[in-house]
Amino acid sequence: MDEGNDRGNLPQAHVEPRKGLHISVVWIIPILAAVIAVGIAAQRIMSEGPTITIVFKSAGGVEAGKTVVKYKDVVIGQVKTVQLTADFSRVEVTVKVAKSAAGLIVEDAKFWVVEPRVSLGGISGLGTLLSGNYIGFEAGKSHKKQRRFIGLETPPMITTDQPGRQFALKAADLGSLGIGSPIYYHRLKAGEVIAYNLEDDGKSVMIKIFINEPYDKYVIPETRFWNASGLDVSVGASGMQVRTQSVVSLLAGGLAFDTPPFAPKTDPAPADAIFTLYSDQATAMKKPESIAAHYVLYFNESLRGLSVGAPVTLLGLPTGEVTEVGVDFDPKTLKIRGRVEIVSFAERMTARLGKDQTSAGKALMQSKDQRERLMRLLVEERGLRAQLKSGSLITGQLYVAFDYFPDAPKAKINWNSERVELPVMPSTVHDLEGKLTGIITKLDKLPYEEIGEDLRKSLASLDQMLKDADKALNHIDGELMPALKATLDKLHDAVSSADRVLKSTDATIVGKDAPVQQELHDALKEIAGAARSLRLLTDYLERHPEALIRGKGGE
Repeated sequence: MDEGNDRGNLPQAHVEPRKGLHISVVWIIPILAAVIAVGIAAQRIMSEGPTITIVFKSAGGVEAGKTVVKYKDVVIGQVKTVQLTADFSRVEVTVKVAKSAAGLIVEDAKFWVVEPRVSLGGISGLGTLLSGNYIGFEAGKSHKKQRRFIGLETPPMITTDQPGRQFALKAADLGSLGIGSPIYYHRLKAGEVIAYNLEDDGKSVMIKIFINEPYDKYVIPETRFWNASGLDVSVGASGMQVRTQSVVSLLAGGLAFDTPPFAPKTDPAPADAIFTLYSDQATAMKKPESIAAHYVLYFNESLRGLSVGAPVTLLGLPTGEVTEVGVDFDPKTLKIRGRVEIVSFAERMTARLGKDQTSAGKALMQSKDQRERLMRLLVEERGLRAQLKSGSLITGQLYVAFDYFPDAPKAKINWNSERVELPVMPSTVHDLEGKLTGIITKLDKLPYEEIGEDLRKSLASLDQMLKDADKALNHIDGELMPALKATLDKLHDAVSSADRVLKSTDATIVGKDAPVQQELHDALKEIAGAARSLRLLTDYLERHPEALIRGKGGE
């Protein structure tokens, strides 16, 4: 057989497909491990919360792996990395948030660094002294998710879940107010200032405030807010009164609010309502005047010390105020004089009437014709005139006073002019100032040096006279008095001797009425009288030695 036939007779191999998949036991364990790893990874991914980025201007005390994020004192995340931004101007903090808090991470959420802060409004963040700084969080109200935020430089004054309402105050300037300045209601702290900004017109400031519950229900559309910073000092008949809301408002500024008693009771004002901020309580609580009459006064004297808002009085009682102070120029005569515009409130006059006159006064003031008729009667017939008076000699403040001057020149009121002019009288303030100036001038001309020199000479002469008198009294007491006493003693001895002689001769002289005996008795009486006089003189000089110089005074 040849070789080709032999190859053809050999059995041929055929490839048949496998009927089943057979996995080696060796691969079971790695496959199971991979499945478990994928499950664990998926579970971890599903259980973890989002990763967010917070950009701060500075991140003092924030450390990766240590600093946490807290919401209502519950940890909801942890800082993973802390690094600078690409332009190196800020700090970028990466935070891993817990799955349970993922729903809180929305676009209006707020973050800030909580650290110890000391301000006039109080001390906050003391707990971080032991636990370290952490990132504070405030939930938002939006439903839109967000993963990158700009952190706040300071903690928000209020949180979204704090009970109460926000309002706005419009003021000419901020004054001493600041964020955190307290707001008081009947001296109870009811809220605080949370923000402020300059209006677009650049002429006013809008101040945002928050009033806590339950005080927010007392804010109605008629409520008045005023600046309660510093001290409120008033001087009256009962003395000086000093008032302040609190020490905090005295140092850091503050506000207060209340509703005037004449305001009608209404529902609470809506949130974000805008109110006017008044400068003080008196201005804020002033009752609006419905009847006002405007007049103009012309003075040919200095208006220094008179300002807008100065009171206008009638017989010493306030009836209006000054609205404008300026000058009036007459181009024909080239004369310049002071111009004062005032407003008079009729209701202030009727409020001073007696109970039995109130209704008649109100009826009179309600009619414009009646008011003009009354003013014409007072001015043209009774001599009612306006005059500048000094409200304080210390400050030099002036006010406008209306009073009666029966001898004043007659005047007429022109009711057809745009501003009705009322007659005036010259002020006595300048006369008083002139008199004071004259007194001061005379006092300045007094020769104080010559008067002082004469006074010194007089005092020296008086001192020398007193010294001489003292020497004379010492001389009398030391030299004359002992000599007088010795003389009186000798005189007393003589009288005693004479008395003994008289008694011894009584036996030899016959009869009691003998001439010798009678003469001797008379002599002894005269000697005894002289002794008594000397004794009285000696006693008086002992008690009043100055009588030798000044003479005997009245007893």
